[in-house]
Amino acid sequence: MPSPAAANNASSSASRTLWLLLALLVVAGLRLWRLPEAGPADYDSVRNWQVVQELAQGNFARLFHHGSPGFLLLYTPVAALTHQFLVFQAINAVLGLAGLGWFAAWVSWQAALRGPEAAGLVLLGGTSLLLTFSGRDFTMSSPSLVLAAGLLQSHFARLQRPSSRAALRVAAWLAVGLCFNYKFLFAVPILTVLEMCRADGLWQQRGLGARVLLVLAAPYVLFGTLGVAVGLPWYRWPGFYVRTVVPPAANVAGRQATLHLDLLYYVRYLLDFESPLLLLGLATAGWLGWRQWRGWRQWRLQPVALLPYLLAWAGCLLAGMSLLIKAPRGLLFAYLPLAALAVLSGRRLLPGWALTALILAAVGQNMYRIQRQLFAPLPARYPQVAAWLRQHEATQVASTVGLSLSPYLAKNQVLTVITDEQQLAALRRQGCQYVLLDGYWQVAGVAHFDSLRRQVPVAAWPNPQLQQPLLFLEHSEYTGLDYAQTLAASRAAVADSLPLRLYRLQ
Repeated sequence: MPSPAAANNASSSASRTLWLLLALLVVAGLRLWRLPEAGPADYDSVRNWQVVQELAQGNFARLFHHGSPGFLLLYTPVAALTHQFLVFQAINAVLGLAGLGWFAAWVSWQAALRGPEAAGLVLLGGTSLLLTFSGRDFTMSSPSLVLAAGLLQSHFARLQRPSSRAALRVAAWLAVGLCFNYKFLFAVPILTVLEMCRADGLWQQRGLGARVLLVLAAPYVLFGTLGVAVGLPWYRWPGFYVRTVVPPAANVAGRQATLHLDLLYYVRYLLDFESPLLLLGLATAGWLGWRQWRGWRQWRLQPVALLPYLLAWAGCLLAGMSLLIKAPRGLLFAYLPLAALAVLSGRRLLPGWALTALILAAVGQNMYRIQRQLFAPLPARYPQVAAWLRQHEATQVASTVGLSLSPYLAKNQVLTVITDEQQLAALRRQGCQYVLLDGYWQVAGVAHFDSLRRQVPVAAWPNPQLQQPLLFLEHSEYTGLDYAQTLAASRAAVADSLPLRLYRLQ
């Protein structure tokens, strides 16, 4: 017969699980609400959708697009069954929820959170504006959250119970993560620093370092072999890293540098677009950690606590990303640890009712921002553009920088993206009938369409989605603009009441 303590633990665990599931349902509603009206908000989502379809048809030319072969191949079976962009969006949204739920369940179990505290963690992290935005697109962000949760859990377990098997498990999570998102490279220096601080003698085991390197190299060997088999150079995947770090030339927006020190970009973004509770939790956790700091030797000898562990990840990500060109997604792996720090530090200093009230207020503020930034601009007007083109029997169309029209076109309609209006002369000779002046050119900072803008369109539509500050900030990594310049560009775009303008090519 189970002891009373065991029965209480089982009851507490069941209650916590129920709270977690209820909170996840709320977040699921936010991620899926009006999703069919949203469509693709960015170029990368549509490009990924197109590449996955190419792979499903046996064309592997873009296997290493964005350095994410694992992500692309994950969705290739889906592309063999359907071409509906909404299906890919919905599956990706569910993956994002899985990453959130797994991370929250792990933190809740490690910290023995009560049910309402666990639900508060899910809601605070899940209603992040950036995670809601990226949870409704078709990029590698959502599956990356699943893999990041696995990496953090496995590494925390390795620090608690050092063994060669635990170290190899960490390496395996990191290797899989690199197949999906090159930003897992930024985890390498953080893991290295944490291992150096721990210094528990594990890495003195003979051959362990070599085995870890073999695990990390395995995906590059396997995918490199696949690439060679389909006619790609063996260095195509590592070459993506080189081009990312040292671009051979400036992009069409004029940005070439990859380093840009700005210590306030992410702080300003978190204050303006996310809950202030995230930064407050980071600062409070830092203060609590400082009070408990007992020196280097004690760090090596004592069991690793969850709060300083998450503090190390969040702090290192915030500091490290401040050295590079920036966009809110640069902190993708930090949002959930920041939410956890807010809950974990808050429960140390506040009574339960006060912490609950604080989290509810923060979640309410997040939902208000989600409504203004993501839901109020809906629906997207690209379906109306596509319907107009079908009605006028247009089969060849050009678009300025943006690809968001593509998922709504018929199979016999071809969309060509241009980055300069001078390309229109050649397209006209090739039979292109219309050009869509897509306001996405403002988002991407590609201002090469002055003559086209002065012409009279045959049709025009509003599309407030293209004028939201978050969308502009998400492209600041591409444009190279700083925080203030990016928001200024967003405000300038609002002056254009009809950002979707269709012109006949005579």
